[in-house]
Amino acid sequence: MTYLFNPPAIVSLPIRGSDARFPVGRVFCLGRNYPWPETYGPAPQEPVFFMKPASNVVEAAGELPFPPQTDEFCHEIELVAAIAKGGADIAPEHALEHVFGFAAGLDMTRRDHQRKAKAEGLPWEAAKVFEASAPMTAIVPASECAWPLNAALWLQVNGQERQRAHLSQQTWALAEVISRLSRQLPLRPGDLIMTGSPPGVAPLNPGDTIHAGIDGIGELHLRVGPRPVGQAANAA
Repeated sequence: MTYLFNPPAIVSLPIRGSDARFPVGRVFCLGRNYPWPETYGPAPQEPVFFMKPASNVVEAAGELPFPPQTDEFCHEIELVAAIAKGGADIAPEHALEHVFGFAAGLDMTRRDHQRKAKAEGLPWEAAKVFEASAPMTAIVPASECAWPLNAALWLQVNGQERQRAHLSQQTWALAEVISRLSRQLPLRPGDLIMTGSPPGVAPLNPGDTIHAGIDGIGELHLRVGPRPVGQAANAA
């Protein structure tokens, strides 16, 4: 087969304890899956999904680029489920059979764009889709994890804790999330599901250090890079 140009390289994540890598297909994200203060409005009655392209996924190390056109570059620590067995209309009691493993990830967000999108009833792509908006750790095979995951997820900025919760506090457990998503469209091997973030999200500044993780799964160490050349604060 001849292509007009060379296809993009396959995005992949390392697998802990293996030379093989996990090829990333689609990235599904879940909003509001932990209890949040009432000031954020009523919690949704059904899981709310959105997507990021696979090209936004990067290994969590080194510098995290500060995206353009925002003054509210915010962090969201999340459990990520890596799917290795596809299927549609998956029953909750069989959902975990489709999971290869888990990672810790950040759903990086341009909060000012998200706030505008919510107010105007617009899609969230401007808020959620940009380069390196989904840094993740290596994937830990589910066979190496006790289930249910008895773990906390947490995030610190410059040594100060901003986010902390326990996976047991999720509104929709992972099996239910997989089942609900598979009713909307068939899941495929290579899909990643980011399962929501607890309260405590806040803006980052250039030079900030991020230390985040999920107990028993992995940790992220990142430094926020400089603003794009020619872009001052309040540029959104």
